[in-house]
Amino acid sequence: MNLNISGHHLEVTPAIREYVSGKIERTTRHFDNVIDVLVILSVDKLEHKAEATINVVGKDLHVESIDSDMYAAIDSMVDKLDRQIIKYKEKLSGHRNDALKHQVVIEE
Repeated sequence: MNLNISGHHLEVTPAIREYVSGKIERTTRHFDNVIDVLVILSVDKLEHKAEATINVVGKDLHVESIDSDMYAAIDSMVDKLDRQIIKYKEKLSGHRNDALKHQVVIEE
């Protein structure tokens, strides 16, 4: 998994980089076919925005979160990303299971 963290109007400190990478690692707990992750952190006046685009096999997932605190925005972003990945994984496994249900087993 490639992780790219960048900041717009914000310096990405080692503490923030470590916090984001620790939180993003949580997504691989649910789905291990993550190819690439791009995280953009930005500040606009009093709004802290965290965006993430994650490339998985067959699809790109994008989430963003705005909060008054950067760490809260990152937490919210990761929660949204977690939900999207779980939904995508269930969708993939659901199609595979449907194909198996429709097969006819002939016993002799």
